[in-house]
Amino acid sequence: MTMMAAAGAFAGTMFTVQVATCAIAAWRCRKPSSRLAPPLVAPRITLVRTLCGLESHSDLTLRSGFELDYPDYELILCVAREDDAIVPLVRRMIASFPSVRASLLIGDERISTNPKLNNMLKGWRAAEGEWVVFADSNVLLPPDYLQRLLIARRPGVGLVSAPPIGDDPHGFWSEVECGLLNTYQARWQYVVDALGFGFGQGKTLMFRRDELAAIGFARLADEPAEDAAATKAVRRMGKSVRLAEPPFRQPLGPRSFRAVWSRHLRWARLRRLTFPPLFAAEIFAGLLPPLAAATWALADVGIPVVAAAAGFTVMWYAPEALLARIAGWPATTKSLAAWLVRDLCLPALFVAAWAGRGVTWNGNVVTAPKSAADSAR
Repeated sequence: MTMMAAAGAFAGTMFTVQVATCAIAAWRCRKPSSRLAPPLVAPRITLVRTLCGLESHSDLTLRSGFELDYPDYELILCVAREDDAIVPLVRRMIASFPSVRASLLIGDERISTNPKLNNMLKGWRAAEGEWVVFADSNVLLPPDYLQRLLIARRPGVGLVSAPPIGDDPHGFWSEVECGLLNTYQARWQYVVDALGFGFGQGKTLMFRRDELAAIGFARLADEPAEDAAATKAVRRMGKSVRLAEPPFRQPLGPRSFRAVWSRHLRWARLRRLTFPPLFAAEIFAGLLPPLAAATWALADVGIPVVAAAAGFTVMWYAPEALLARIAGWPATTKSLAAWLVRDLCLPALFVAAWAGRGVTWNGNVVTAPKSAADSAR
């Protein structure tokens, strides 16, 4: 096979993968036709929300935890510091919903270098439910949130999770983050899940209380990120991770380049540390590798470079646009430009992830261990 033929075959294969993964994700993430009713037999669920600082949609996302259509749940809100700006809002919200069994826990007991996990600890200790759900503060919980998690729990499943879906973008960099979260990361997570190799995502983690107790909450500190540690711990039990359908939204509001870069660099470095072989394959992610191969192969048969590149780019993003439409995710005339910028950033994120170990959580700068094994020491 000549180099030109190999380039054409590579581009064709990658385009086929693009179409197939978008189709799988569209089926898994399609908009629900109706809200799930509460189960006839409703086990008690403890919902633990970790909070740190005020964000653009804090009132909306916090309120969503008080408005769940589930008959037997307790809500535990965890904050590390009394002077956190979100504490007054939490107290007002608790007072506004006296019928919801809700409590605010404040404290910063440190069992790891992961500030989020440290914040989760007190919620875990106070939890009384048969099921325990850990949910980030910036996820918008639909009224049937707990039902969706329960229905995803099947025999052999030890952890139910869901990636965030970027919603309500304000500005171009917020559109870019939607492209990173939705038609790129969420798409691949649902494809991998469909193949039986699901991974936990820290935005939502649901365990049976007795199973997490058997694992040991402290084991979630075995990896730099609690979701990676949970995934590995559940697999060691001989169980699997399953993603809820469809995923849950995270209102973004305005975003700066720096905020988007910092967040996704942190995630990239954590993926590199916790699942290095899988992360290494990310060098082939996005438009650029197949675009280069396709343009080279098409130029060899006389198609002008600009026309070849433009045509392949439009074809490449068409399945993503259809996925976003079926799933009801944000997709506007800006999305094509945002997806292109996203794919230009992916190689830079990949290189930067290998170049350092520093990650930032809500202003907390943490130097991750050189390897996942070091994090357990």
